[in-house]
Amino acid sequence: QVQLVESGGGLVQPGGSLRLSCATAGFTFGDYWMYWVRQPPGKGLEWVATINTGGGRTYYVDSVKGRFTISRANADNTLYLQMDSLKSEDTAVYHCAQGEHPNTACVGRGCYSPPHSQGTQVTVSP
Repeated sequence: QVQLVESGGGLVQPGGSLRLSCATAGFTFGDYWMYWVRQPPGKGLEWVATINTGGGRTYYVDSVKGRFTISRANADNTLYLQMDSLKSEDTAVYHCAQGEHPNTACVGRGCYSPPHSQGTQVTVSP
């Protein structure tokens, strides 16, 4: 059974930083492209970032480029999202997501299994 457990969210002032983690189990982590997605209050799910199986290729939605960094530790089955220079519009529940199929290159929306995890709340406010 696939398990994805996010942590690291919280309340931070604009300009601050947070590091999100996603602990995974139930599948061969290193075989899947992985994703971070977010759901702002009152809005739908938005793709944020993608990382390939080896970690050498990363992709971001334009609104977070240069501020967020996705990474992974395959030995620990863990996905990360370093978020710097946070803005109020980054406020959302953040989820990690697994690619639909192993060893399949796919970057954005439609590439990942819909997250069923609880996610972690990030609130950016003065």
